[in-house]
Amino acid sequence: MSDRTIGIIMNGVTGRMGTNQHLARSVAAIRDQGGVKLRDGSRLVPDPFLVGRDERKLAALAKAYSVSRYTTDLDAALSDSKNEIYFDSQTTLQRLSGVSKAIAAGKAIYCEKPIATTTAEALDLYRQAQRAGVKNGVVQDKLWLPGLLKLKYLVDTGFFGKILSVRGEFGYWVFDGYSQPTQRPSWNYKKEEGGGIMIDMFCHWRYVIDNIFGEIGSLSAIGATHMEKRLDEQGKEYRCTADDAAYGTFQLKNGIICQFNSSWQVRVCRDDLLTLQVDGTNGSAVAGLRECRIQGEAMTPKPVWNPDIPSPIDFFHDWAFMPTRDVPDNAFKIQWEKFLLHVAQDDPFRWSLLEGAKGVQLAELGLESWRQRRWVDVPELV
Repeated sequence: MSDRTIGIIMNGVTGRMGTNQHLARSVAAIRDQGGVKLRDGSRLVPDPFLVGRDERKLAALAKAYSVSRYTTDLDAALSDSKNEIYFDSQTTLQRLSGVSKAIAAGKAIYCEKPIATTTAEALDLYRQAQRAGVKNGVVQDKLWLPGLLKLKYLVDTGFFGKILSVRGEFGYWVFDGYSQPTQRPSWNYKKEEGGGIMIDMFCHWRYVIDNIFGEIGSLSAIGATHMEKRLDEQGKEYRCTADDAAYGTFQLKNGIICQFNSSWQVRVCRDDLLTLQVDGTNGSAVAGLRECRIQGEAMTPKPVWNPDIPSPIDFFHDWAFMPTRDVPDNAFKIQWEKFLLHVAQDDPFRWSLLEGAKGVQLAELGLESWRQRRWVDVPELV
């Protein structure tokens, strides 16, 4: 049996995430390891085709990662029957046009989140894909982070007893460009260009909550634009029009309360850029991107409030780190391999564009809650 290649149009990979996580650590890494193994024993080897607007950037990227094909002409890439998959990591406002073209061309669709800026547009993409009969998926990478895999194991094995609450802290300080170069692109802070942390991060929290803790019934959210002005990539000052922080409370249908703070204007004094604390009747856990600490009922101290003396309890002492029994691969790469097997041999892949639409829905409802200053229900998307 012979191995086969599969052409993948990668649109928008000159950006930070597209280059690092999707090209270098996923598609090129899968290619360099000899592809993914199929049921019949042969291997499926990805053949990336880079698409973007800047030919010089594409050429440099192609050279760096030994990619032979690149173009600024998306239509030409879509017309080539060797390209079976279309991947999109452009800015959010460009997603609808690119993905719609690829669906019309009969390509399997895999794209970054958010898949659109409105629920209506996101559902439209999913319906287009369903009508065309093309396989489709959305990136939901955090499900395969080592820390969250450990957390999912604790949930599945009943470690917590009854889960009561989940508290998530995400973010870091993004410099404004005046004293230090900024580490995120300027479009992130411009509403008119699809920016905003709520539309970005609530899409993540939707699939994290749905897949680990339960279905969201309602939410209350507030956002803020803490930093009013920044410098863009050319050193030009601009006014920020999008939220750079979002604070959300989600009530799940099973009774669990989840609170997630997301901010690009917070200095980190915790174990990781993302930490999730889960408290249950029998135990608690604090998970980061890679590690997870646990404390069971038997090891829980019994503090007494007394602000007049130093605390006699070391509150970190009675927590234990979960072991890393099996070292997982890069989270983006794991999902890429699953999608490739879904396209090639119809392996199950439940993270469709509909799941992406659910993330956009949560963000849109969060913005509505902020605007109307009230709790809003989260209806089921069908």
